[in-house]
Amino acid sequence: MTTPDAVVNLAHKLSQFNELWTQKKVADLNDYEVKLAKLKGEFVWHTHEDTDELFLVISGRLTIRLRDGDVTLETGELFVVPRGIEHCPVAEEETAILLLEPAGVLNTGDAGGPLTRAAETLD
Repeated sequence: MTTPDAVVNLAHKLSQFNELWTQKKVADLNDYEVKLAKLKGEFVWHTHEDTDELFLVISGRLTIRLRDGDVTLETGELFVVPRGIEHCPVAEEETAILLLEPAGVLNTGDAGGPLTRAAETLD
């Protein structure tokens, strides 16, 4: 049963953290996680071999570098990176995004490294 406390206020959730490049889980959808993140600077080139990845810009501007050319997203725009496509998110200014991807997907995909983090649940 759905209750009023199941409503997620994205602005409130975003106000609960300041860390960059960390994913915060705010909801579950079947076998998927709805996550928020704040970005600034350049991430790592990586691939998710088994899943697509949805990026929705809540505020700011995000460039997703692809080997075939860049995709730039403004506030309110989304883009799905298809599975197996190498990409590198870049935000020149602090940018807030919503991500939708299967539960357990690591932020750095196949690249690994010091920026790899599992999503943390926000209460």
